[in-house]
Amino acid sequence: MPEPQQAAGRVPGADPETDAAATDGFELPADPDALGRLWTPYRMAYINAGQDQVKDEASCPFCSAPTRSDADALIVFRGETCFVNLNLYPYNPGHMMVLPYRHVPDYTDITVQETAEMGALAQKAMRVLRHVSKPAGFNLGMNQGQAGGAGIAAHLHQHVIPRWNGDANFFPIIAKTKAIPVVLGETLELMQRGWAEVE
Repeated sequence: MPEPQQAAGRVPGADPETDAAATDGFELPADPDALGRLWTPYRMAYINAGQDQVKDEASCPFCSAPTRSDADALIVFRGETCFVNLNLYPYNPGHMMVLPYRHVPDYTDITVQETAEMGALAQKAMRVLRHVSKPAGFNLGMNQGQAGGAGIAAHLHQHVIPRWNGDANFFPIIAKTKAIPVVLGETLELMQRGWAEVE
């Protein structure tokens, strides 16, 4: 028998009657809301520093990634001008990024060769994800500048995010809690193996 919130087609917390059936009696003071809470204190170092933490190539995590091992930097593939790695804070399992090795902030800053390789690697990432985990769709995008939502605006990066029907909203902070059911190390091995298997 499905959980009460599934039968009602609602997210837990969205309806007091179904929420009561799915949770214990523990209560805290304050008005209840429909948001889940996923505590991630390890992100505070990034939040405190914000965009100011990346001042140049020496302080850029995307620039330092290729100098480390694939396992440490979560690198799926190294190309000639660009590389592919897993997002440390994925929206969904298999969330990859395509990045130029060069420390440039804007899409208009990259060369014709870098543009071509970024596009080819994004296409390959999609094929690998289809081969490995059969997503129903994708979000592909580049957030340009801090106002455009770039987490690290100083180094261009393109997101390749697999999507499944009913997987949850693209913006988990605005929506409910985002659960990632597989650890990054396992995802990395799966993506690297898929990369070798797919043309």
